[in-house]
Amino acid sequence: MNTPTLPTPAPTPTDGAVPTAQRCGLIAIVGRPNVGKSTLLNALVGQKISITSRKAQTTRHRITGIRTIGPAQFVFVDTPGFQMKHGTAMHRTLNRTVLSSLSDVDAVLFVVEAGRFGLQDAKVLGLLPPGKPALLIANKLDAVQRRTDILPWLKGMQERHAFAEYVPMSANKDADVQRLFGILAPYLPEQPWFHEEDALTDRSDRFLASEIVREKLFRLTGEELPYTSTVVIDKFEEEGNLRRIAATIVVERDAHKGMIIGEGGERLKRIGSEARQELERLLEAKVFLELWVKVRSGWADDESHLRAYGYE
Repeated sequence: MNTPTLPTPAPTPTDGAVPTAQRCGLIAIVGRPNVGKSTLLNALVGQKISITSRKAQTTRHRITGIRTIGPAQFVFVDTPGFQMKHGTAMHRTLNRTVLSSLSDVDAVLFVVEAGRFGLQDAKVLGLLPPGKPALLIANKLDAVQRRTDILPWLKGMQERHAFAEYVPMSANKDADVQRLFGILAPYLPEQPWFHEEDALTDRSDRFLASEIVREKLFRLTGEELPYTSTVVIDKFEEEGNLRRIAATIVVERDAHKGMIIGEGGERLKRIGSEARQELERLLEAKVFLELWVKVRSGWADDESHLRAYGYE
């Protein structure tokens, strides 16, 4: 990814000149499930740190992505899509994560699909805290056949909320991502950076390993597997340039276990193979990955299980 063009820090002054002040701020990325929030976060950071899937409710944790450009450090917080169903402990936990993320940010990126706005979008919009600048990110612009249709839609969005900025874009287009950095930079407070200049995320390699396995699980099971499955890392050991990882895929029913394992164990092998290859690229190391599948009935509606599996 090309580095967006933003002002670079001034050299150390020798003639009384004042150096460019550092800027740093927290930016929440919110929206209903499956509008492209994780794809946008990965594009902004310049590296994959949040898993993506066609399956809704893929993101389940608050994931921080960091990008430093010139004097500005952007600290992005990707959140789960706000859940309209409140029947399980997992739904309640995911919604608490969304609300807590909004409480301490400097700006909000409210992500919708360009040209679309439904009941779920409206409910998330109603959560935006008053007094904090919110930027409307009209994502997936490349899927809109007639760009002229966006103008009346944008006018309607202006009537729904006093957005600070309106940004039609496609998260998979680098030029659009660069433009967003330039638009967002003035909303960062002047203050020292929170992280090192080359930091990309505050999440551990262990966490990223569990997310990569979960992504492959969802991608290779499609709609067959209910979203109430998770991945727990049992072992993460570093031996020079080798990473030994053992993970357990937790499901609620024996039938789900069979879906994952597949005939002759072929599906589980493919999940492990694709996860291992991606982890080797991400960690820049050789990876030895072992996967197991266990049934834990009702885990998604059990607060103690959720905490044990890393849900906030």
